[in-house]
Amino acid sequence: MRILMIGAGGVGSSAALIGARRDFFDHWVVADYDGARAQALVDRIADDRFSAMALDASDPQDVANACREHGITHVLNVVDPRFVVDIFEGAFLAGCDYLDTAMSLSHKHPDKPYELTGVKLGDDQFAHTDAWAAKGRLALVGIGVEPGLADVFARYAADNLFSEIDELGVRDASNMVVADYEFAPSFSIWTVIEECLNPPVVWEKDKGWYTTEPFSDPEVFDFPDGIGPVECVNVEHEEVLLMPRWIDAQKVTFKFGLGDEFIEVLKTLRKLGLDKTEPVKVGHHEVSPRDVVAACLPDPMTLGDKITGKTCAGLYVTGTGKDGEPRAVYLYHVADNDWTMNEYGAQAVVWQTAMNPVVALELLATGAWSGEGVLGPEAMPAEPFLNLLSDGYGQEWKMQERTPAS
Repeated sequence: MRILMIGAGGVGSSAALIGARRDFFDHWVVADYDGARAQALVDRIADDRFSAMALDASDPQDVANACREHGITHVLNVVDPRFVVDIFEGAFLAGCDYLDTAMSLSHKHPDKPYELTGVKLGDDQFAHTDAWAAKGRLALVGIGVEPGLADVFARYAADNLFSEIDELGVRDASNMVVADYEFAPSFSIWTVIEECLNPPVVWEKDKGWYTTEPFSDPEVFDFPDGIGPVECVNVEHEEVLLMPRWIDAQKVTFKFGLGDEFIEVLKTLRKLGLDKTEPVKVGHHEVSPRDVVAACLPDPMTLGDKITGKTCAGLYVTGTGKDGEPRAVYLYHVADNDWTMNEYGAQAVVWQTAMNPVVALELLATGAWSGEGVLGPEAMPAEPFLNLLSDGYGQEWKMQERTPAS
């Protein structure tokens, strides 16, 4: 296996550091628009299996040429979702398999954005599934932590825990605190704005996909490992677009514990138009307001030594168990920032995202996972992934039995 990883930011750096401890691949090319940043990561790893290059991820031909030049078999896309379609196309042109941690962007319904879906997350990729299958190639989309590990949990629950599923509810929160900053997101603010201010999508079996207002339907969810009760709200996320394609459930939701302050900041950015991506003229220059916001905030990759706390990613499943009785379980993984920093020199949020595509690559290398076309993690068997995650990568995933609602 020869990997082209595009992106040497927080998730990319973590993925390469995790991969460097494994032996399932022959070569790993780290590519970034900033060639010096890619080279710095390769120098840090100090492993002859890694090399660096500069690459324009917005040009499918550049991506394809890089694949051909290095004999790439698998492209791992870990840049922000603006570039998904270009990298996806470049991998296809080169005849490579493809993995990403976020899917192609959505576009609001022109008339009823908070009722009906327009172009959904991933639509621009799923439209090409037949072409990928005809080539015998696999595009494994949404294989981070959320989406990714949460989707694997959904497959596991459907196969092993439930005879009927009422709701697949992704629930995510942390108790992480960043010292020395009044406001410092631990993940790409560009992506956070995109998913939090877009209309959230919900799936119901009798209605299909529909949208709501941002931050709708708040609920307090009790998170494990000392995080405790956190109010969670609806947020646009890929799991809701992935899970119903392969798993039978009455409802699928994604709710994120953002906190009141974070929500107010996002609402203010929207009021001021600073969430917009279209360039505006400032003097003699044109700049994207959202890019300005991102440039004014610290790079999440640099925050690790200022963060304390844990982040929890998981799936709350309700329905009827295999024994015919009501059942509710929370399947989850917790990353402790102290551990990820001490072990990998990477902050917990990006590290937790990065471990999952590396596990998936190893499963593809061994043949434990395989497929053709555009597929989500739910299309793959869950047990090989969860077993390798715990036994091979030392990451314990857990399951809590909860009291079913009466």
